[in-house]
Amino acid sequence: MRYIIIGAGAVGGAIGGRLAGAGHEVVLVARGAHHTALRDAGLRLKVPDGEYTYRLQAVTGPGELGGLRADDVLVLAVKTQDTVTALQAWGPAPVAGGGTAAERLPLFCAQNGVEGQRLALRVFRHVYGVCVWLPSTFVEPGVVSAGGAPLTGMLHLGRHPHGTDATARLVAADLEKSHFEAPVVPDVARWQYAKLLSNLGNALEAVAGPIADDAAVALFQRVRAEGERVLDAAGIAYASVEEQKALRGHKVDLVPLAGAPRGGGSSWQSLSRGTGTIEADYLNGEIGLLGRLHGVPTPLNDLLQQLANTFARERRVPGSMPFGELARLAGEAASTTG
Repeated sequence: MRYIIIGAGAVGGAIGGRLAGAGHEVVLVARGAHHTALRDAGLRLKVPDGEYTYRLQAVTGPGELGGLRADDVLVLAVKTQDTVTALQAWGPAPVAGGGTAAERLPLFCAQNGVEGQRLALRVFRHVYGVCVWLPSTFVEPGVVSAGGAPLTGMLHLGRHPHGTDATARLVAADLEKSHFEAPVVPDVARWQYAKLLSNLGNALEAVAGPIADDAAVALFQRVRAEGERVLDAAGIAYASVEEQKALRGHKVDLVPLAGAPRGGGSSWQSLSRGTGTIEADYLNGEIGLLGRLHGVPTPLNDLLQQLANTFARERRVPGSMPFGELARLAGEAASTTG
């Protein structure tokens, strides 16, 4: 199988680089300065066991590939806000032997949140969810770091909306030869909703810095508890913290990488790169949406969504809001819903 990584940033670059390192055929899809760096100098992947450069085919879209093959696997790793654009580009692309990518090829959505795969299912017939537990960083064109050890990450796989099949098992086998653990599960959404609850802190970190001291941890716990109330009201199942810890153990411990400090998660990285967009609408905004559908107030998630979008739109420096100011705004927001 050939793996086409649509969005070769932090997650996509780490997956693509590790697959390539294990001998699999990989194509990287990127844009702008990152595409130029990948095309001209290759992907530099920094991991605990060393730094590797992979000279892989790098394209901006399907037209540069010379055609899709029947054995291609598409891995969608763009931020959710970029999903529709990617689907519009890749869905109609013809596949050798007839038909289009949307009709014939498997699409694995390696994204935060849960909306990307739902958007994909409007276009693609064979959609797979991926619960991404993969600490990685992309802030410099052409360079991706992933500090997880002894494994690079854990990627639960399953068909969307539910079930498993031979394709998922084949992809999992390739990933497990490439420094990942890849459980194939019939209820991948249950793991993705659990990860969504963890990702509710992404906006907090992006706006006010690391969730490190007691005050920041306490605020995040309130944000997460709000999310749990919403999921419970919606009847949506999610893996418990205890279940996640028991499965992960110390398989993906984050270790320091020389010359590759990890400043923050995916939302922090978006602000650091000055992209002008952020995925808060599909993380905290997912909780806000479900809250409104099921009559559960979500003032803290609404606040973080609004602040993260403002930071992205105005290209503010990540972590530049004093925590005291954020705490004051959170108190005001919570008081309005009593």
